Order: sequence, then C-alpha cells, then structure tokens
Amino acid sequence: MASSLSFAAYLALLVFLAGMTWRAWRWAATPVPFRIPTTAGQQRSLSWIRAGRLESPWTAAGVAGRMALEVLLFRSLFRDTRSRLEAGPRLTLIERKALWLAALAFHWSLLVIVVRHLRLLVNPVPGWVTAIVSVDGFLQAGVPSWYLSDVVVGVALGYLLFRRLRDPLLRYLTQPADYVALALLLTVAGTGMVLRYVVRPDLVAVKAFAAGLAVLRPAPLDGPSAWFVVHLLSVCALAAFFPFSKLVHAAGVFFSPTRNLANDTRARRHINPWNAPVKTRAYEDWEQELVTSRKSQVKSPSLKSEV
Repeated sequence: MASSLSFAAYLALLVFLAGMTWRAWRWAATPVPFRIPTTAGQQRSLSWIRAGRLESPWTAAGVAGRMALEVLLFRSLFRDTRSRLEAGPRLTLIERKALWLAALAFHWSLLVIVVRHLRLLVNPVPGWVTAIVSVDGFLQAGVPSWYLSDVVVGVALGYLLFRRLRDPLLRYLTQPADYVALALLLTVAGTGMVLRYVVRPDLVAVKAFAAGLAVLRPAPLDGPSAWFVVHLLSVCALAAFFPFSKLVHAAGVFFSPTRNLANDTRARRHINPWNAPVKTRAYEDWEQELVTSRKSQVKSPSLKSEV
C-alpha cells in the first residue's frame, strides 16, 4: 500500500509541476503591447488633479502595493456588486460582501492548514509553525481541541457550494469542472477533519511516511486506515487537477496584465512592436503642405482672368 500511495503522490506532483510550468510559459509568452490595467481611480495627469496611487498606480511601487492588496485582501472582490432593475424603473446596485468574506476566510484558513501540515514534513518543527498552530487552536474546545481554521474552511466551502446551487444565474453559468473543484476541496477538508477528530491514525508512522516522501525515500506504512488513503488520494487528485482548472488563478493573478501593469499611458506612449509599418504624416507636415498649396493657387492666374 505504501508503494502505491508513494507512486500516486509523486505522479500528482509531476503533473502539478509540469502543468504549472506549461501555464506559466503560456502566460509569459502572451504578448501585451499596450497597458490595459483595470483601474478604479484617477490616472496621474496634471499636478493639481489628485491621482490614485493604489487605485491607478503609475510606478512599480504602486503596482506592488496594489498587487499586495489584491492577493492578500481581494480588493477587487470587495467591490463586487450586482445590478437589479426594480419597479419604476429604477436601477439598484447591491453590494455582495458575503462572497468576499467567504473567499477571504477560505483562502487564509487553507493557508493556515497547509502551514500546520509542515509539522509532518520537517523535524524539528520551526518555531513560527508552532506559534501559528497555537493561535489556531487557542479556543481549546473539545478533545482533541478544535482548530479554528478547520471550522472556517468548512463553513466557507459550504457557503460557496450553497451559493452556486441557490442562485439560478450562477447555476446556469457553473461548469462541471467547477463542481469537481469544490468536490475535491470538500473531500480533502472532510477526510482531514475525520482523521483529526474521529479516527486517530498512527501519527508517528504518518510523519515518517510524509517525511520520507519529502526526501524521495518513502517509509513503510503498515495498515493505513481507509480515511487516510482517501485523504491522501484526494490531495493528489486536487494537485493534479489544479493547473488545468480555474483554481490556477492563484498563480495567474501575478501574470494578469490588468493587475501587474502601471497605468502611465498619459506619460508614456506605448507602440505595438508587431504593427505593420504604416506611412504616417505629422500634423505639421500636413499644415505646411496646405499652406504651400494655397500660396501656389494665389500666385497662378485663374481661368476667369484669362478669359
């Protein structure tokens, strides 16, 4: 069983790395000749007009700050609104902060859970990992004590699934791959909670197996529980599925030209290097040609005067 699980883990890692490399190469090779950032602020122009340093950044530092807010706090999703036409007629904009809160809670809780699992891979455990685990389990509720991140990630995933099933528009737009991603995440989270709070595996053997996987020397694992096998295989399936699904937006946001470009089109002229050569004429040349043409018409005698 240990050899089969090791093969599945290494195969999933290989597919994940190959898929992410392919994605990154495709993104990096896509030409972006113009500045197309999506902004929600005033662009820098005249000195007496106040510009948005983070909303419409024109420097690398401003872009870095905007990206940090986008990645860490989901700044764009915080502005999520839905328009609705009511009687009158009247157009109403409805803020949807629940989606932003659920997405933020899910991603941060998932990060904490991943950090917690580092205890299975490294020895000795770093102090900062121990500190995060202590804060995560500060409630000290139940035996074994419940981690706050487990509760939050379960509630957030449940809300994201319920939202897709309840809203007719979202249900129509949702593709099968979206349900597959949610199913894999729910399976990973659910089996992990069962292993933590219901079925207690042999942690010494599990840690030896995980540490062996990390150094390419898998240790034997005698009689693993079915819950552990399902948990590990679902993690492998999620890792292999990740580069080819919408979940890859976690890396794609860094390659998005609507987020990582400075909005400096009023200060710099951006020319598409792939444009075919076009013969152009400046306004000054056109004006000079017009003046010369009129002077020549004035000097030459008209047909009426000749008659």
